[in-house]
Amino acid sequence: MRQTYIPVHMKMQITMWSFFILLTGLLYKETTQVSALRIWSSSAKLSSQRPGCPERCGNVTIPFPFGIGKGCYFNEAFKMSCDNNTAYSHNNDLYVQHISMDSITVDISFVSNPYNKSSGMNIYSDEILQGTGNEYFSFSNKNKFVAIGCDVYANVKDSDTGSSVSGCASYCDNSTNNVSSYSASSSYCTGNNGCCQSEFSKIIPRQFTMTIQTMNTENTSWRSSNCTYYLIMEKGSSESDFTELRGKCKEDDRYQGRMVLDWVIGNVSCDKAMRRPKDYACRNNSRCVNDTSRPAGGYRCDCSPGYQGNPYLLHGCQDIDECTSPKRNRCPKNTLCINTPGGYHCDSNNVRHMLAKQLSIGIGAAITFVILVAVCLWLHKWIQKREEKKAKQKFFKRNGGLLLRQRISVNGESSGGSLPKLFLKEELEKATDNFNEIRILGKGGAGTVYKGMLSDGSIVAVKKSNAVDKDQIEQFINEILILSQINHRHIVKVLGCCLETQVPLLVYEYISNGTLSSHIHGNLSHSSNPTFSKSELDDQIPLHPAIILSWDHRVRIAAEIAGALSYMHSCASTPILHRDIKSSNILLDDNFRAVVSDFGLSRLLSVDKTHLTTKVGGTFGYIDPEYFRSGQLTEKCDVYAFGVILAELLTSQRVVTSNQPEDPGLVIRFTLALKENRIIEIVDPEIVKEVEDEHVILAVAKLAKRCLNFNARRRPSMKEMAAELEQQVKMRQDMPHTESFQDNISPKSESSCSHTSACTEEDHQNSVSRNEMHYDRKGSL
Repeated sequence: MRQTYIPVHMKMQITMWSFFILLTGLLYKETTQVSALRIWSSSAKLSSQRPGCPERCGNVTIPFPFGIGKGCYFNEAFKMSCDNNTAYSHNNDLYVQHISMDSITVDISFVSNPYNKSSGMNIYSDEILQGTGNEYFSFSNKNKFVAIGCDVYANVKDSDTGSSVSGCASYCDNSTNNVSSYSASSSYCTGNNGCCQSEFSKIIPRQFTMTIQTMNTENTSWRSSNCTYYLIMEKGSSESDFTELRGKCKEDDRYQGRMVLDWVIGNVSCDKAMRRPKDYACRNNSRCVNDTSRPAGGYRCDCSPGYQGNPYLLHGCQDIDECTSPKRNRCPKNTLCINTPGGYHCDSNNVRHMLAKQLSIGIGAAITFVILVAVCLWLHKWIQKREEKKAKQKFFKRNGGLLLRQRISVNGESSGGSLPKLFLKEELEKATDNFNEIRILGKGGAGTVYKGMLSDGSIVAVKKSNAVDKDQIEQFINEILILSQINHRHIVKVLGCCLETQVPLLVYEYISNGTLSSHIHGNLSHSSNPTFSKSELDDQIPLHPAIILSWDHRVRIAAEIAGALSYMHSCASTPILHRDIKSSNILLDDNFRAVVSDFGLSRLLSVDKTHLTTKVGGTFGYIDPEYFRSGQLTEKCDVYAFGVILAELLTSQRVVTSNQPEDPGLVIRFTLALKENRIIEIVDPEIVKEVEDEHVILAVAKLAKRCLNFNARRRPSMKEMAAELEQQVKMRQDMPHTESFQDNISPKSESSCSHTSACTEEDHQNSVSRNEMHYDRKGSL
């Protein structure tokens, strides 16, 4: 029977939790409940506003659903701002002095209404329509109605029903006939001293009419008063403030007072609000309260009994500890008050000693448990680090790290070229934000490429392979060494690798300006992926708009590609056959220089061999027909694929048209047009417009035809193609013409070296020794 292996750290965790459960069982439920609730309630801090939102403006507290700033208020009706430490309500267009959980107090100004100097009649309009017209705010019966003037009657009526809401009459004392003679101490609005006041009915209509009428013009007491006022004031306002208005009247004279507005969170009943959970405002431990003080109805939220705080916040209503205050509980003196969520209960006095004892045991057990947990966590962390270190060493050895170190040591003594860097796992995890999905540049069958930034600030592309072939480790290491030492500006640079992970991580230079295919066909693939084929690039996100390439730049790019392939075939110490040359594997840098990438199918060819027999690989449309039939891989396979790229550069047409099954493909159409002397018909019209001499186009087309010869032996070498195209570039440079490329692109770019001559000594110094072992790798890059 097979035994199950349990890691050491898991055994420690099981032991730790068993001990905790045992300690918990020793304590009574009441003890745990009391201690937990008291500790929680003592540490809880009530807040009336959402986290990160201002809670005050000057002396005014701003509780949610009101709020200052985006995301701090329930909706636009409760939007506030703070102007010079003064709260301002945008919905009511008024300054706010106080906010409670059912009303707000606002500043409001009232204008005077002068008498007619000859008749004594009030010259102000008899009817004044008032009302908030708002579904969230309404006038509150916390206000009172005040009228100031001599021999006047003021009334407030419901505009819809005509019923009276409030009203009073104000007279002036005939004995003095001078309202202004009253001292400030006579500040009571009794109705016979030029000031009267009355309460509002319980329900104030949304719209009402205020009227003020002169009752007696024969008595000239109005001459000393000059004006009348009608005010809606907050109850409790000092009467001495507005009784001083008696006898005062100036043009445009205003009185600043305070008025109360009731508010609701919604204009529907609680039953309807609860049926719409998304719009329901009452949160945890709260209840819905219907508002019956206004005709429009609506609801507000209140904390449930036994809780206090802000019911509109998720955890706004907190439990009240009734046991901390004798006024909040009714436990007799011989009993013990025990707080519960939303309430409390009283226990007899004979359990107090037992509870104290159990509490002491619980505290001691808790301290012991905390120490035990701390020790276990430290031990777990130490074991985890040790296991992680062992895993990294295991992966490093399995992925060929020891062999790579040995080769680096040997090559470092004999080669002056750059050697691959062995990156640490933590270094690449930090560079890619722990391989965050937002850093993904592209996905494919071979792996995923992430954009990363190293500690020195350099931007790189990190490829995380999907799998590794254990049988090809030595070949994989050899190729890393070779590719990392290729110092050619038109071949993507391999900076190093990380072998401490389950699958190898390869680090490339970051190429930023898209693929050649994207600029030819106008569908920009991801700009910084040095390793992906077209099928893999389909999932990538476009970052830049495609730019139409001019003729001069197409010829220059072709020369740069040919130069890079010529270097790989002829100048590298061990010839490299790319095997997957295509326009989507040609990247363009910031200066729109061509960079050959994607060595996932590449092979090394020993100098004493002319071909390799392999399983056919590559991209449909670019595969050499002779290689497809025989399976023999030679450098002429790359020449054929390069010819297809030349045809793409000339025609701006896709190699294979997926939506037209009967289309024979670009190669057939191109060679047939060239054979029938109608090549200009399929050349990109923009190129035809730009190039005046058609012989220039025909010369490049013939070079493409030579590369596309079905007989591989009749195809030219890449060294010949590089020399021919370099000559074309020089001819165009010597010919005066107008540059048609975009202004933000560098018009010229030098090649890495002359491709018409043999390889330079520097090229040989930047290559690895010819004694490197030949290998055959299957898609490890």
